[in-house]
Amino acid sequence: MTTTRSPAVAGMFYPGRPAVLAATVDQLLAAAPAREAPQPKALIAPHAGYVYSGSTAAMAYALLAPWRSTIRRVVLLGPTHRVAVDGIAVPETDAFATPLGSIPLDGPAIARLATLPQIVFSDRAHAEEHSLEVHLPFLQRVLDDFTLVPLAVGHATPQAVAEVLDLLWGGPETLIVISSDLSHFLPYGAANQVDRDTCTHILQLDTHIRPEQACGAYPVNGLLLAARQRGLAPQLIHRCNSGDTAGDKQRVVGYAAFSFTEASDA
Repeated sequence: MTTTRSPAVAGMFYPGRPAVLAATVDQLLAAAPAREAPQPKALIAPHAGYVYSGSTAAMAYALLAPWRSTIRRVVLLGPTHRVAVDGIAVPETDAFATPLGSIPLDGPAIARLATLPQIVFSDRAHAEEHSLEVHLPFLQRVLDDFTLVPLAVGHATPQAVAEVLDLLWGGPETLIVISSDLSHFLPYGAANQVDRDTCTHILQLDTHIRPEQACGAYPVNGLLLAARQRGLAPQLIHRCNSGDTAGDKQRVVGYAAFSFTEASDA
């Protein structure tokens, strides 16, 4: 019997009606500036409601269009907001659903992860977590059929995360996506200064990003370590904050999109 994680934030973070959701994502992707770029091996993209960060996320996902049939597996890592996790939580379900349909999980890959000490199995860690879910409609619209490895990252060292990524690295068929916003609830000017500095450190592949700089710091640091080890080249695609999109400027949340490409492709 197949078990499926149902969407937890449809109708809140993004439209709950399938036709409206598809049209919204397609409009965001169409509005992203056209770029000629190598195939990304990894992306960092934000996870706020689409009205706030959807345009930034779309700029990352639009890069995937030329490889929609090449990418067959997505390894998706994000922070935990509701359930504390010591390590990295994988679900025991067989699929993740959105209003656009169901995405099968890569069972054999998840089984391989079970041998690692930092891996825990927890449907509870995933049940209400939005940091992974909000990325799925973008992936469903920009890629053909693919499988998913969803990882909810609690307290984990860069080495622990990088070890997981190394096990799942694969070739051009595998895309890594890290879900993270930047600073939270600073005034507009201070947020811009902090986020600009954080982006500089990400571009330097500095694995000491702190949670107050990026809520997805633990998976981000793991990717940055793997990028150093594998010779990936990072690129900042876009940076803004909620004061630029749909919020006031007194307390803002920062967003950025990055791509990471293989050195031979950069």
